[in-house]
Amino acid sequence: MKLTELRLAIWDVDGTLVDSRDVIQACMETAFRGAGLPPPDYDATRRIVGLSLTEALSTLAPPDIGLDRLAALVEAYKQSFVIHRTTPGHHEPLYAGALELLDQLKSEGWLMAVATGKSHRGVEALFEKHKLRHFFDTVWCADDGPGKPHPFMVEQAMGALGCAPQESLMIGDAIHDMAMGKAAGVRALGVSWGFGKAEELTAAGADEVHHEFMTLTESLRTFAFA
Repeated sequence: MKLTELRLAIWDVDGTLVDSRDVIQACMETAFRGAGLPPPDYDATRRIVGLSLTEALSTLAPPDIGLDRLAALVEAYKQSFVIHRTTPGHHEPLYAGALELLDQLKSEGWLMAVATGKSHRGVEALFEKHKLRHFFDTVWCADDGPGKPHPFMVEQAMGALGCAPQESLMIGDAIHDMAMGKAAGVRALGVSWGFGKAEELTAAGADEVHHEFMTLTESLRTFAFA
C-alpha cells in the first residue's frame, strides 16, 4: 500500500537500528584507560549515548578534568572507534528486523531521516557497512548544530523535506531521543532493545515504547494509514 499523505520517520542510529552497545563500551574503556582515568561502567555509558561526544564524555569524566584533558579524551575516543571499526572481525550488526522495516517503509513512500549524535563520518561508515544510504532522504548529526535533546536535528529534517510535526515522528532508544522529539512537537516512539530502559523512555515523554520490530511496524502503519 502506498502513502497518500506525507509521512516522515526520523531515526536514531546507535541502539535503534544498529547494535553498537559492545563497541561503544569498548571504545569508552580504551579511551578512559589511555587517559589514565577509571573507565565508566556500562550503566553509566548507556545513559549518555545520543548526546554529542564532548557533552557525553564531560558527563562521564571527573568534574575537574579541564578543557585540555577533555579535548584529548574526545580525540582518544574517536581514534579508538576508528581502530575498532577497521579491525578484522569488527561486529556492529543491524538489529534483526531493522532492514526489513526500512525497506517496507521506503516501498510505501515514507520519507526517512537520521538524527544522531554520531558524526557524519561515523554515519557514512555505518551506511557503507550495511548498505543503508539509499533509505534516507536527509541526515542530521551532532556536527551540524545543537545536539540532543535540543530539537534542532528534528526541526532541520522536517524543514529539509517539507514535513510538519503532525506528519513526522521520532524513533529512538534513548531518553535524549524522546526529549528531542517532544521538544520538536513530533510523536516519539521509544524502542527498548538499545541503551534506554522502557521505564526511562516513558518518563522522558515517549508516546509509545516498543519491545520488538513487529509492534513498531504496526504502530507506523497505524500512523500512516489511520
